Amino acid sequence: MRIDDIDRKILAALGENGRESYSSLGARVGLSVAATKRRVDRLRADGAIQRFTAEIAPAALGWTIEAFVELYCEGRVPPARMAEMVRTIPEVVQAWTVTGESDGMLMVRAEDPAHFERVLGTIRAEPGVSRTRSAIVLSHL
Repeated sequence: MRIDDIDRKILAALGENGRESYSSLGARVGLSVAATKRRVDRLRADGAIQRFTAEIAPAALGWTIEAFVELYCEGRVPPARMAEMVRTIPEVVQAWTVTGESDGMLMVRAEDPAHFERVLGTIRAEPGVSRTRSAIVLSHL
């Protein structure tokens, strides 16, 4: 995959606003509409652009709790198994394998503290999970 400076500008602009029109995007990076569309199509085909999404305010869905949950597993749990564990828990909105003491890091959203506690119980009940450690987000900086 080769990425030049114009591609980087396109990627940065789409990172800010994935719905920006080809016309507006082209004006920002100095290309015609057709050339901009070709570049975006190539970036998608090459995998540089993986998907377009909408960023939804969690509060709009009634989720007022946002937390990072460190996942500690017993023995060796491969990443595919960890992904399988959390795939069925809708409150887990992002998950990563990480270095350090914990095996994984989860971004969890919940309606309220009681809902968050239930989600933690679900996570802890998964086979292979030995413990969790969580930090609730107070504000975004």
